Amino acid sequence: METTAAIANMVEFLREELGAAARPAKAVQMQAYLKSSQPMLGVMKPARAKIFRQFCAIYPLENFQQYQALIRELWAGNYREELHMALDVALHFREFRSDVAMPLYEELLRSASNWDLVDVIAVHLVGRLVRDNRSHEALLLSWRDDPNFWLRRASLLAHLKHKEQTNLPLLAATIECLMHEKEFFIRKAIGWVLREYGRIDREWVWNFVAQRREALSGLSRREALKHIGEPPEHNF
Repeated sequence: METTAAIANMVEFLREELGAAARPAKAVQMQAYLKSSQPMLGVMKPARAKIFRQFCAIYPLENFQQYQALIRELWAGNYREELHMALDVALHFREFRSDVAMPLYEELLRSASNWDLVDVIAVHLVGRLVRDNRSHEALLLSWRDDPNFWLRRASLLAHLKHKEQTNLPLLAATIECLMHEKEFFIRKAIGWVLREYGRIDREWVWNFVAQRREALSGLSRREALKHIGEPPEHNF
């Protein structure tokens, strides 16, 4: 089947199933929670996952071109659940999550409008590519200076799941570049990534926070120390 026709059939199936599962009352609550102007259908994650399983049983993706085209078509949808379904596609088909997908993921990030989309892309798509191919770190360097604060948040959260493979000099430099910002989502991300690395090396996080006590926001410090507590030798 020609790629464009195949994608059209896939998108039609997903949109019809999402529409059938719509819960208008829930949509109002979900939209208010996200503080988003984008309409929602009120399809919760379990229902969306069921639809996606049905989709995968019927429609195989044959190549990267189909993967990219399907994601872009869903991402252009009117309803937020279509964008979440685009990310379901992006995550599920691991065979296409290769280096050539990075421009697509950056494209999604640049048009994402809230944390519910940005964080999935940054942590689970971009982060894994960066971990496996350090040449992508050049992109993170450019993002931390980007006018789009969601890109700046992504430059932090891409490190979130790297654990022992975390590039500590780059992470530290990125935090130092961004820690002066007053934007809540930047401050929260700084604390979050430090908190996560604290599970690996709490001494490093304690020292990092102590040395930048005045520069880090209270929110970032609290988040960073949330699970490891305050170090005995410092008074925060």
